[in-house]
Amino acid sequence: MRLNLIIVYILTVLNLSFASQYFVASGGNDSNPGTIEQPVESIQQGQSLASPGDTVYIRGGLYNAREDQISSVQQNLFACISYLNKSGLPGQTIKYWAYPGEQPVFNFSAVKPANRRVVGIWMAGSYIHLKGLEMTGIQVTITTHTESYCIYSRGNNNIYELISMHDNVGTGLRHYKGGGNLFLNCDAYRNWDNVSEDGLGSNSDGFGCHPDPGSTGNVFRGCRAWFNSDDGFDIIRADESVVFDSCWAFYNGYSTEFKSLGDGNGFKAGGYAHDTADQIPNPVPRNTIRFCIAVRNKANGFFSNHHLAGNDWYNNSAYLNAVNFNMVNRESPQVDNIWVNGYDHVLKNNLSYKPYGAGSHTAYIDTALNTLDNNSFNLPITILDEDFVSLDINLLTSPRKENGSLPDIDFMRPTAGSAIIDAGVDIGFEFLGDAPELGAFEVEGTTPVEHSEEIIPGSITLFQNYPNPFNPKTTICYALSEPGDVIISIYNFLGQKVCTLVKQYQHSGEFNVLWNGKSDSGKLMASGIYFYRLSISNSSGSHLVQKKMLFLR
Repeated sequence: MRLNLIIVYILTVLNLSFASQYFVASGGNDSNPGTIEQPVESIQQGQSLASPGDTVYIRGGLYNAREDQISSVQQNLFACISYLNKSGLPGQTIKYWAYPGEQPVFNFSAVKPANRRVVGIWMAGSYIHLKGLEMTGIQVTITTHTESYCIYSRGNNNIYELISMHDNVGTGLRHYKGGGNLFLNCDAYRNWDNVSEDGLGSNSDGFGCHPDPGSTGNVFRGCRAWFNSDDGFDIIRADESVVFDSCWAFYNGYSTEFKSLGDGNGFKAGGYAHDTADQIPNPVPRNTIRFCIAVRNKANGFFSNHHLAGNDWYNNSAYLNAVNFNMVNRESPQVDNIWVNGYDHVLKNNLSYKPYGAGSHTAYIDTALNTLDNNSFNLPITILDEDFVSLDINLLTSPRKENGSLPDIDFMRPTAGSAIIDAGVDIGFEFLGDAPELGAFEVEGTTPVEHSEEIIPGSITLFQNYPNPFNPKTTICYALSEPGDVIISIYNFLGQKVCTLVKQYQHSGEFNVLWNGKSDSGKLMASGIYFYRLSISNSSGSHLVQKKMLFLR
């Protein structure tokens, strides 16, 4: 009793508050209070309970969506099962997370409202973190030009993590409007609209991103798209720049039986073909595609799509696409000539190998109009099958690692002694050896994409531990924008160091570490407030950040 009173007193003095947790389960009832013993049935009801900083845990199991669960019809057209318009706050996201160790699966195949576009989750709010859902069965009922979505994203500063969207009659995820969103470690595959128009699914992409003016900072990292009837990743008519980092696109434009379907580009990076000058953003955004892989897409692996500016293409690998790198641009906003040689593109350290059939390594690249440094197609090197550990495309669908990041695979990884090794030029990213390799992989491995809650570019970020309060263990997540010597230590309320969890040099990226409530000597600590501290030292100086947490035994 005395210990509990002390904890309550400390919390009062420090004005600390801890977030609430609510629970959704397939056997729940929306009239329940949302506890783990009495969960609600729908994410929509979970939203009504949650406040900034809260977590809505979604238990594992099959959720067969019903038409009576349509929560909102937007624009008199979009029938939304979940309409998430309640926002979190900076540092206090509202989290809709799969319960740890469980897999919730949402099946929308029974939702077929006439003359409506179907949306699994319409994300209108901001500072929301959606994690760990599997979504399938989205339907199309309109036979003219249309599109349905698993997720229709229209907010700011949201995180979409570990979302699997497959076997839908529509697009996996489409983002319109809003900036600062992170699409992390998501998969979209076997999505094909075989209902509308000609049945070839020319609107069904894996991922689309089309931010409006001012909506900067949208990033796709560690995502995969395959066997989508149109494109893997599509950012046509984006009004602001988009970044693709370490994403894979393969087999797009085909059915699983390799029937020819829609466009079939791996990465469609921009484009304003036939748009009038007043519809084109000024300035035209410059997109970045780096450390990505495009394989066996029907049309182009990496495609500029009649863009009206250059893009930055760094360390990408392309294999067996009809054209591996197609930089075609449009002449100008005033002139609707959409088939001109690309201009102002920067291509560095890219690897092109064996375009499909009678295809080509490149198209519409005029060396006088672009910057081309150390790409396989403008270096005096010969590349053979023996230069790669493996060319088995099936490896691209390998299971993700336990933390959700892309699998470590040997596909297109250079073998020892290959001319690909050290053939690149330094572009400001960490590399092994004397110079970067060509393509997406270094010979000794790739930088993992770890779990993260929020990514704030250009900063060192320490996230709130979860769960909090905790017993017996908690996870601490952090992000580094620069490499350096990192130390993460735990201190008690008196400022005495309890243990050191991390003490090593780390590259830039996102990481997590577990604390089990014990000291360095293995002693289980008492209940109370503890501090976790991140310090980093590098060429830019020394930095330290600290947060509080509560251990309850």
